[in-house]
Amino acid sequence: MPGPLPPPRPAVVDATAPSALAVSGPAHLLRVTLLMAGSCLPILGAVLIAPVLPKMQDHFASVPGAKALVPLALTVPALALALLAPFAGVIVDRVGRKRLLVVATVLYALFGTAPLWLDSLGGIIASRALVGVAEAAIMTCCTTLIGDYYSGHRRVKYLALQTMCASASATVFFVIGGAAGSAGWRVPFWVYAVSLALAPLMAFALPNPAARADSEETPAEAEARRSFPWRQLGGICALTFFGAMVFYTVPVEMSYLLDDLGVKNTGVIGLATAIASAATVGGAVTFARLKRSPDPMLPAVFAVCAVGFGVMFLAGNAPLLVIGAVVNCVGTGMLLPALLTSAMSRLAFEDRGRGTGLWTAAFFGGEFICPLVLLAGESAVGSLAGAVGVLGLAAALVAAGLWAAGRRVGAVDPRPLPEQLA
Repeated sequence: MPGPLPPPRPAVVDATAPSALAVSGPAHLLRVTLLMAGSCLPILGAVLIAPVLPKMQDHFASVPGAKALVPLALTVPALALALLAPFAGVIVDRVGRKRLLVVATVLYALFGTAPLWLDSLGGIIASRALVGVAEAAIMTCCTTLIGDYYSGHRRVKYLALQTMCASASATVFFVIGGAAGSAGWRVPFWVYAVSLALAPLMAFALPNPAARADSEETPAEAEARRSFPWRQLGGICALTFFGAMVFYTVPVEMSYLLDDLGVKNTGVIGLATAIASAATVGGAVTFARLKRSPDPMLPAVFAVCAVGFGVMFLAGNAPLLVIGAVVNCVGTGMLLPALLTSAMSRLAFEDRGRGTGLWTAAFFGGEFICPLVLLAGESAVGSLAGAVGVLGLAAALVAAGLWAAGRRVGAVDPRPLPEQLA
């Protein structure tokens, strides 16, 4: 059962920090667009080639172990991202966010398009692992820069927008991958070259961030607090690892759950998944509009996710299953920005890259393990719906634990975010 979340620590003051960046106008719009586009690149890596895996399987049918190796081309970037994001975070804090982002975006294109010329399945999988390395740096940098450029409700708004863009882009990239794959299994890999257009724009339009004076702490007090907030971030990362499993259950398992109910039409399955994806976007929008501190909201958000899983478990027909998925996805759409905003509130400027890297590793680690946990649950209880029900029970217990802990330490506070708008 999770314990109470430690309160956010005050950010380190930099008396020489420049005034806040402009939050309107063309420069601001371009800055936000680039950060959102960069945040979608790891999603591109996760779903783009999914529709062409059967064609890849046929192409490498003569390769020993191809049946197990070909799916690795899809999943290994997420594993590499989860393993390497903490190291990317350390590098971000040492060499700078913008510089690493530009370099990683260029490398993303080089590694992503490598399968166009590689004939070895082992070489393709290795290039996909390198895509994950670049994704770790890109995701960490983009999220860290959002935390650097904005504070208060505006930070919440753009972290929620990041969730919305990622959720919506998954559907778009799946469609693009399927359409491009009709011309051959290698063709979708050309899409990775889009990052070559982003890199020079990032170099030109993204300013180098500097620490802001987000608190009344004196420089001497700030220096005394320079140790990394392991304890403060540990609880959020543990919740994020579990939350990622909750977040990815519907996108990963919806088609199988519908199939178990006798729905075989791929168009219907696609429509149901799209409706659930739209609910995730709606949840993120709701979170941004509520203008509430994230920690007190977490018990309610996990509870909403649990209710959705419960309806999915009990569903005896497709419409009820979709209703449960929509309820769950409204919760997960709120869950991701709530966890990320909570993590950001605990990080000073000098620690933000490393902290974001740890958070990213926790999230993508949970994403990677989600299908394995549900597979084990299905074996244990006898059905995928039953495994979803067990995960819903776990989410309910987490919600109850967070609520009880919040009551015990007086953490439930529905007031708006105390930070000033950036």
